[in-house]
Amino acid sequence: MSNQYTFQTNLLHNKHKFDPATGGVSVPIQHASTFHQNDIDTFGKYDYSRSGNPTREALEEVIAELEEGCRGFAFSSGMAAISTAFLLLSKDDHVVISEDVYGGTFRMVSQVLIRFGISHTFVDMTDLEAIKQAIQPNTKLFYVETPSNPLLKVTDIKAVSDLAKSHGALTFVDNTFLTPAIQKPLALGADIVLHSATKFLSGHSDVVAGLAVVKDPALAERLYFLQNSFGAVLGVQDAWLVLRGLKTLHVRLEHSVLAAERLANFFKEHPLVSKVYYPGLADHPQYDIQRTQASSAGAVLSFELKNEAVFRTFVENVKIPVFAVSLGAVESILSYPAKMSHAAMPEEERAQRGITNSLLRLSVGLENPEDLIKDFSEALDKVKQ
Repeated sequence: MSNQYTFQTNLLHNKHKFDPATGGVSVPIQHASTFHQNDIDTFGKYDYSRSGNPTREALEEVIAELEEGCRGFAFSSGMAAISTAFLLLSKDDHVVISEDVYGGTFRMVSQVLIRFGISHTFVDMTDLEAIKQAIQPNTKLFYVETPSNPLLKVTDIKAVSDLAKSHGALTFVDNTFLTPAIQKPLALGADIVLHSATKFLSGHSDVVAGLAVVKDPALAERLYFLQNSFGAVLGVQDAWLVLRGLKTLHVRLEHSVLAAERLANFFKEHPLVSKVYYPGLADHPQYDIQRTQASSAGAVLSFELKNEAVFRTFVENVKIPVFAVSLGAVESILSYPAKMSHAAMPEEERAQRGITNSLLRLSVGLENPEDLIKDFSEALDKVKQ
């Protein structure tokens, strides 16, 4: 039914628009852990909720459709989705991965996968030649985060996916920052798209969830086997919360993206801000790639203050954003990557990647951008000149 509509309408009018049994305009929450079987020889579609649950399945079907994949999978967190997808690899395989990847992914690759004989090379994914140099005979996966966290570097998804295919490798893309409302990695050649649905997809700072969408049915079967075997599935109450959050994804992002553009320009002009990282600025190194593969630059930006003293004064005096881990919520969230999202990354590794102690990441929420600009201006005015 929904393929005839635009993305905006598909968020609301899909096969889960109402419950066919009752007409209820909300997906029913099926708390059952097990399901009665009417036949000794032929079991029904559901038998045990780790293997399949109608509420979780509704979310999996909706995200698969939105990402234009063949099958979706819902996990207990973004890292559960990422970690389970990594289990498609085997001993002696090699991963080429974005260098300024999310700290949890960095930890998984550098401290967990390495124990199972899966090696990796961190590389600047904006540099196609550097990626080619990093390829080894046993490279089985190219792992892309674009825009990257927290420096908002943009990777050419199609170019990397083509390169991966020529080497018989898979491409995973973490699409948390942009969501399918702005960017569709599977349409650009990626094999699996991953999300921390905790962020923009659910959007209200009230659920922890992860999603994966696969393009190829055979690969989807392999990921389903791992989801069922590893068992890090999303609970039904949380699945329902993500489904509810998805309904407002378009309008939330529409507001937040426009506000983020305003704020990026505000910070760019401020004398106490030394650098702004936002792919919507014309001087961003990958501005043209971002415009080609996505419909906007998203609602997340990072900025570096002149020094740590300015940084401390600013954070102590800013009032509107919550100072917290995470992003993609209705409220603006100001984060300190060095101690929050990238605390799992050793300091020397952070410094090497440009994640300094005066770098802040801002996820722009639904406030009036004029109020945010006033708040940030007043906080910066507290700095002793």
